[in-house]
Amino acid sequence: MKDPRDIIKRPVITERTAEYMNELKYVFEVEIRANKTEIKQAIEAIFNVKVSNVNTLRVPGKPKRYGRHFGYTPEWKKAFVTLTPDSKPLEFFESV
Repeated sequence: MKDPRDIIKRPVITERTAEYMNELKYVFEVEIRANKTEIKQAIEAIFNVKVSNVNTLRVPGKPKRYGRHFGYTPEWKKAFVTLTPDSKPLEFFESV
């Protein structure tokens, strides 16, 4: 198995994801090649919680321009993780 901290890159904190936290749903940027089972095992290993559901979404790169040069931002993967009702909330989200 891969290291869980290689699979989970960072939390995605926005106004919309802050509303999801009340429902025990959290959003993370994850490794683009990670599947739902690996994401679930990584979250459970890092935070010591029980995960009930994982939904993933690939965010495509956007076209960007710098002067006369064109390019794209990198594509990335987003994971929506739902915890079980008896799980404790994740502590680093409580200040948001």
